[in-house]
Amino acid sequence: MSNEPVLYDTPGNPVPDGADVGFFESFDGRRLRYAVFRSPRRVARGTIVLLHGRNELIEKYFETVRDLTAMGFWVATFDWRGQGGSERILTDPLKGHVRRFSDYERDLERFIEHVVLPDTRLPFYLVAHSMGGLVALSTAPRLSNRIERMVLVAPFLALGNQSIGERQIGSLMRLACLAGAGGLTVGSYRFPTPFEGNALTSDKARFERNRAIVESVPAVALGRPTARWLCESLTAIRRVKRLEHLQAIRVPTLVLSPMRDTIVPPATLETLDRHFRAGHLLQIDGARHELLQERDVFRAQALAAIEAFLPESEMAGAAAR
Repeated sequence: MSNEPVLYDTPGNPVPDGADVGFFESFDGRRLRYAVFRSPRRVARGTIVLLHGRNELIEKYFETVRDLTAMGFWVATFDWRGQGGSERILTDPLKGHVRRFSDYERDLERFIEHVVLPDTRLPFYLVAHSMGGLVALSTAPRLSNRIERMVLVAPFLALGNQSIGERQIGSLMRLACLAGAGGLTVGSYRFPTPFEGNALTSDKARFERNRAIVESVPAVALGRPTARWLCESLTAIRRVKRLEHLQAIRVPTLVLSPMRDTIVPPATLETLDRHFRAGHLLQIDGARHELLQERDVFRAQALAAIEAFLPESEMAGAAAR
């Protein structure tokens, strides 16, 4: 990994215009890579804090960044600890690991405090995918004085397509951690992953583009999660789905649910919608888990929903007209 902050330009995936890249220091002294992308509009609509899922990175969202900046937003985003261009947690850089799920929350709050607040444009919104959505939901009760609205894209609130239940998996992971095996990886992983039968997207061109990023820059690759990561994530999932946690969230939230998602079952998000007063569920038929990496017919619906849900100030609207 480069000692200097850099965004990787690969064929078919150029770095968007108006980019500033750097490192910020986490609460425990780790270097986390971030980027801020400015909109070409003279008066911005505000800033979107863009949160990725597990095993994702800034480069994967270049296309989405261009879409959002064209709408008039600035975009501020960063790689989670242990993945992408940020500092890894274990000596084996391919292991997806976190010591405590709250580390992600503290990194998000520090990013807002040290990068977003001083260096971007008000008002602030949040768009989060998968694991990023779980972090956002977990942190949300403390974000109401910073974030105006949130959009959660297939938030990681369940483990789909498993042969045993989540409780059993969670118990096994806790036992592994108690036995000192929290750093061992779990599950299966294949790279390069074939397009056929993948659970992420039905768009082959975008699938191949994202795979080419890792093939071109092997240092950003990530493999299987550890038992500790899974244990911490499942604990966070149980906590955020509790009624008292959901009632503590005051940030108006749009939840986008891809209806062919086998990673986070749509029924889980339907249940969330029944108990989440600040949330509104929008289902997108036919789409798989990575909605912002999907075919245009699905992706366009997601982008239109994001643009409609995030209000435009009178000043920004007048300037755009």
